[in-house]
Amino acid sequence: MLILEKKPKSIISEAYRTLRTNIQFSKFDGELKTILVTSSGPGEGKSSTACNLAMAFAQGGKNVLLVDSDLRKPTVHKKFKVLNKVGLSNCLINGMEPNKVVIKYRDNLDIITSGTIPPNPAEMVASDKMRKFLEDVKKEYDYIIIDSPPLLPVTDAQILSTEADGTVLVVAAGESHKEACIKAKDLLLKVDATILGVVMSKIDENSGYGYGSKYYYYYGNDNNISKSQKLITRNA
Repeated sequence: MLILEKKPKSIISEAYRTLRTNIQFSKFDGELKTILVTSSGPGEGKSSTACNLAMAFAQGGKNVLLVDSDLRKPTVHKKFKVLNKVGLSNCLINGMEPNKVVIKYRDNLDIITSGTIPPNPAEMVASDKMRKFLEDVKKEYDYIIIDSPPLLPVTDAQILSTEADGTVLVVAAGESHKEACIKAKDLLLKVDATILGVVMSKIDENSGYGYGSKYYYYYGNDNNISKSQKLITRNA
């Protein structure tokens, strides 16, 4: 659910704005423009987090591009209810310029969907063309939010994390296994990815946090993912 669009004044929307602020101040020693959002496994809320985070940055006056780099099971176009005829894969395979496939969704927010699903997604995201794509769009936008496949089933997100300035890991409470989360973190650290933090989704309403069901919490800048800085948002 695009909660910042449907209920912009809700507590949940304010939560995403706080997440936005935490990310903006999470890196002090370099540029932070490309943010990869991933998870250990499927169904943990990474795409919802990426979409709402992109909207939060856009509503904050930043020029934002949301890229669906999940060239296996893309969902961004479904969440925004836009067409997915051409997109990232067409830039990588056919050499289309990003401005030829971009969807102008609203003020400050552009979207590039996945495009045609290729037979070799991992090779595509690891290519020089992918690096050039990111270099090109970084010139045009303040922030690029990248929705990627989950880490454990495929290698795409691990590859992309080396090109992103920072990575956010989404973990579903009560669903994600501790071992899977640790392995996902280790996969990122093995390639020297910058882990900005963790968003925990699907917190049960009886967990004692007092805000209702399925809340997200953001854990601040810590590559060992140990220091907690509670965030705020409910998974709609």
